[in-house]
Amino acid sequence: MTAPPPVTARLADGVTAISPAHWDACAGAANPFLCHAFLSILEESASVSPRAGWQAVPIIVDGADGVPIAIAPAYAKRHSQGEYVFDHAWADAWARAGGSYYPKLQVAVPFTPVPGPRLLLRNGAAAPALIAAVEAVVDRHAMSSAHATFVAPDQVPLFEAAGWLIRAGTQFHWANDGYTCFDDFLDALASRKRKAIRKERAAAVEGLTVRHVTGSDLTERDWDAFWTFYQDTGSRKWGQPYLTRPFFSLLGARMGERVLLMLAERGGRPIAGALNLIGADTLYGRYWGCTEDVPFLHFELCYYQAIEAAIARGLKFVEAGAQGEHKLARGYAPVTTWSAHYLPDPNFRRAVADFLVRERAAVASDQAYLGAMTPFKRAMD
Repeated sequence: MTAPPPVTARLADGVTAISPAHWDACAGAANPFLCHAFLSILEESASVSPRAGWQAVPIIVDGADGVPIAIAPAYAKRHSQGEYVFDHAWADAWARAGGSYYPKLQVAVPFTPVPGPRLLLRNGAAAPALIAAVEAVVDRHAMSSAHATFVAPDQVPLFEAAGWLIRAGTQFHWANDGYTCFDDFLDALASRKRKAIRKERAAAVEGLTVRHVTGSDLTERDWDAFWTFYQDTGSRKWGQPYLTRPFFSLLGARMGERVLLMLAERGGRPIAGALNLIGADTLYGRYWGCTEDVPFLHFELCYYQAIEAAIARGLKFVEAGAQGEHKLARGYAPVTTWSAHYLPDPNFRRAVADFLVRERAAVASDQAYLGAMTPFKRAMD
């Protein structure tokens, strides 16, 4: 019997050290956050760096010909910032037990709570080898754990089969039920909700114009305006913004056709903006900010304009970021998000596993409650 071809795994010194063609052959083109361009822009702009606490260490499984067949976008972390799946309580518990939770390994897209594959596979059969390679990195470098966050649902069983603990969370996504225009969407809502949305939209844009900018139309003036918005929101939410100013210029230059920047202007002067990225079937809302407080303008730019843009582009979904039960009234429904966790210490794993059983029951209960609060018509309407 012929022996199977050898499989090797290796660490790379950042995404930029890997051929874009090799990376994208594994990542595919559907999710813009996983492409080589986006992840390398994070590094080149110094948004991701060892100094920022995100050291890019992609894990690669090569085929017999030395070409990557599987890649994990992995980062060595010395804090838990910018992840959106909160494990601070786990870190505290580890510290109380006399251990050090950091460094840990994060398999994720930095600062981006967008579900997607965390095992980038040109050859699906390589998934177990890639997961084993992630575990080996943790074990050999004396890390506490590995965490694959916002895992695409179809990859959850791969991690589960490898013995990783699975954690559930909630986001709010909008689904296009064959709508041809925004009014089609409104017609699917209960009458009271339709009226409320129309009222919100009218109030939000009174005296303003909204401009959608993409591709070669994006200018440094647009990015300067949005950088101001982003800094304001970032400083209030996170203490300091995660992304640097060069990130946005590089994003526009290299991925402009996948960017949709929405700017609200008063007399030609931008006062608010929302940044979206365009996927194969999804519009991803990422950042928002403003310099003038206008009632309902956040809802208009981040939710309603996104719905209109998705319908116009024939997209199936809008994912408008993490958290936010206020999205329910705007037609965004609760969906389950998933993360997977490798905890080699048996005592710690046992404690976390017990916690996750209770947490998942609470998440399921909350989602059932929230699902009944969506604004769509029911039989009695």
